[in-house]
Amino acid sequence: MCRGMEATWARWVSVLTACAAGGLLVVTPSATAVTGGAAAAGRVYYVDSRGGDDAAPGTSPARAWRSLDNVNAAELHPGDTVRLRRGSSWSGPLTLGARGTAARPVSVEPYGRGPAPKISGTGADCVVVSGSHLRVAGVRASNCRWAGFEVGGSRNELDGVLADRNVTGVQIMGTHNVVRNSVLTRNDRMSVNDSGGDDDSGAFGVLLNGDDNLVVGNVITGSYASSHDYVTDGAAVEVFNGDRNRVIQNIARDNETFVELGAEKGKTATGNLFAGNVVTSSRRRGSFLVTRGPGHAVGPVRGTVAVQNSVYLPARDTIGWSCHDGCSPAILRMRNNIIVVGGQMGFEDGKGADEGGSVYLGRSRRFKLGPRSVVADPRFRGRDDLRLKAGSPAIGRGFRLGPSWYGGAEPFRDLAGHPLSGTPDAGAYQN
Repeated sequence: MCRGMEATWARWVSVLTACAAGGLLVVTPSATAVTGGAAAAGRVYYVDSRGGDDAAPGTSPARAWRSLDNVNAAELHPGDTVRLRRGSSWSGPLTLGARGTAARPVSVEPYGRGPAPKISGTGADCVVVSGSHLRVAGVRASNCRWAGFEVGGSRNELDGVLADRNVTGVQIMGTHNVVRNSVLTRNDRMSVNDSGGDDDSGAFGVLLNGDDNLVVGNVITGSYASSHDYVTDGAAVEVFNGDRNRVIQNIARDNETFVELGAEKGKTATGNLFAGNVVTSSRRRGSFLVTRGPGHAVGPVRGTVAVQNSVYLPARDTIGWSCHDGCSPAILRMRNNIIVVGGQMGFEDGKGADEGGSVYLGRSRRFKLGPRSVVADPRFRGRDDLRLKAGSPAIGRGFRLGPSWYGGAEPFRDLAGHPLSGTPDAGAYQN
């Protein structure tokens, strides 16, 4: 059965549908977005898995290459574009090590009609980006060895991509990269899933191992898998050894956890920001945010900020947020959130988190409410529509916050594009 999903950033996605149980994913970018990568007048190469010929020059749709081998071997220069024919499919990998510039990126994008060009194959990660100023748009990576898209290097962008049936839809190991307007669904495989050892791992929408990256405007669903160690596991976003990443204005549905953070000893996961996200689930288990203090094997995780998020997890085996093994304001700061769960609203130990301006609802809580926070029904419009009804206690509940809370100098806008003015409402939507 297929469930339609919002096109959260209308500039790019004009049609967005995610289908469960092996169904087809389709993203149709606008014409402006598709042609933007080639605007810098570089060379253009075409690849067609059905009608192409690797002996051809690849310089037109009628003389397209057939396989990805020629792309992998090509010396791409700033402003060059590789166009993959819609309806085509290849066994990966597609490897992109070129170096573009900010004004003239190297681009990969679809052409023609039909479903997104697909790259798959469990023998390798499907799309491997290791250069700089590379832009990949409208490509699907499905059932790959580990990552649908592995992004190293710096200043690279995934825009309107699709990833499904991987251990992680996107893994980012580089710096200053962007994932936007994309659909990451049913990345539900485990890389480690054995009894004992407290080491099961997998089922990530986005895995952030690098620093200063941006994850914005995506739809992330179904990051959820069986686990010997934890019963079930998975996360829409997993941060491990990554600093100062920004995860902003994403829609997350039916994941085990929205975000879990950790760092191995000697490394850090400091200063990560989660702002304006909408998190819902119909799963029996779930959580919004899990972080750790210095007493944990993968702690301390310092300086996490969660602001203006809306969360609805109605099942009983759920928790809003957990800051454990030495929680303190240096570990977690939270402002202007709405968190509704069927289980525990939140947990803190030690000195506790720095929390305020929020609305909570659930069966229990293990934290001290901060200033302007209340336990009350926020009056969402529906289970999947977390906008506020008139009379909601979340209206005008939040604190006025400076740009640093939102990760930038420009005024922050809610998920519907409305600016935060005056005393803001709690949650991802302004009334």
